Amino acid sequence: MKSEKGLIVIGFILISIIWGSTWLVIKIGLQSMTPLYGIAIRFTIASAILYLIMCIRGEKVALDRKSITLYVNLAILSFSFPFALVYWGEQYIASGLASVLFAAYPFVVAIGSHFFLSNEKLNMGKSAGILLGFTGVVIIFWSDLKVSADNTLGMLAVLTSTVMQGSSLVMVKKANHHISPTSLSLGGMILGIILLYPLAFIFEDFSSLRFDTAGIGSILYLGTFGTVVTFVVYYWLLKRVEVVYLSLVSFVTPILALILGAVWLNESLSQNIFLGATLVLMGIIIANGKDLLTLFIRRSK
Repeated sequence: MKSEKGLIVIGFILISIIWGSTWLVIKIGLQSMTPLYGIAIRFTIASAILYLIMCIRGEKVALDRKSITLYVNLAILSFSFPFALVYWGEQYIASGLASVLFAAYPFVVAIGSHFFLSNEKLNMGKSAGILLGFTGVVIIFWSDLKVSADNTLGMLAVLTSTVMQGSSLVMVKKANHHISPTSLSLGGMILGIILLYPLAFIFEDFSSLRFDTAGIGSILYLGTFGTVVTFVVYYWLLKRVEVVYLSLVSFVTPILALILGAVWLNESLSQNIFLGATLVLMGIIIANGKDLLTLFIRRSK
C-alpha cells in the first residue's frame, strides 16, 4: 500500500512535468508541422509504440462491447476533436489565455464526478482547492486576459475542448472497466487517428509540412513521452485516485510551461508567476487535504 501511494505521487509529478513541457515542444514543432497532421502523426507513432509494448508483454487489445464503447468515447472526446480545437484555437488567442481557459478542466471534472460518481462527491476542501488553484492560474496569466470579438471563436474552441476532455475523464472513471491503461490508450488513439487524417486532408496542405530537425524531434518527443508515457500513467492513476485530484494537473502544467519557456526561449517571467504558483500549490494541498492528513496520521503511528 505504501509503495503504491509513492508510485501515485511519482506518477502525478511525471505527467505534470511532461505535459508542462509539451506546450513548449508543440510551439517549436508548429514551425514545421501543421496542427492536424502534427497531431495525427504524433498519435500514429504513439500507437505503434503502444502496440509493440503490448506485443512484447503478450497483451491483447480488449475488443468486447464495453471496451469498444470506451475507445469510441476517448476517440471523440479526447484524442481527436479536443486536440484539434486547442491547436486551432491557439492560432487566435494567446497561450496564456488558453491556459486559463483550460484550467477550467477541474471544474468540469468536479461537477461531473459529483453528479455521476456516487463515491466522489464535492466537498468544501475540493471546492476551495479548485477555486484557489484557478485563481492562481488567472493571476499568473492576468496580462494575457484580453477578451475581444476577434478572439471569441478561439476562446470558445479551447473551452469546448476542456468540456469534452473533462466529460471523457468522468465517463471513463464511471465505466470502472478492467481494461488495461495500455489497451485503453491504444484503442482510443487508433480510432482518433481515423478521424484526424481525413480532417487534416480536408483542411491542411500536406506539402507545407517540413520534416526537419524541429518537426521530427517534436513529433518523436510528443509521440513517446507526451503521449505514450503520459496517457498510460494517466489512466493507471485514474483507477487509483479520484478524478478531481487527477484533474488538478491542469493547474501545474501552465506553470511548468512558463518556466521552460523562460529557460529555452528566453521568455520573461513576471512577478505574478510566484504569487500565482503559491496559490496553485495551496489549492492542490487543500483539495487533497483529507487524503494528505490520513497519510500523515498513518505514517506517524
